[in-house]
Amino acid sequence: MAKRTSKRWIQKAIKRPGAFTKKAKAAGMTVRQYAKHVLRKGSKASTRTKRQAALALTLSKLSKRKKKGK
Repeated sequence: MAKRTSKRWIQKAIKRPGAFTKKAKAAGMTVRQYAKHVLRKGSKASTRTKRQAALALTLSKLSKRKKKGK
């Protein structure tokens, strides 16, 4: 298994904190709804937005797993 160099590795993956949430609210959706909308086939969203959506879904899964463990 690869050794992580930093304990705060996930923070480095987030380049624009709050940007995707702002886009979701502007569209009148929750972050999860907007992420699924953006990642649908045929979506005209930019590559950056699609990457943000994928990260948002991944982080939401991590959050759920962490809550289950408690």
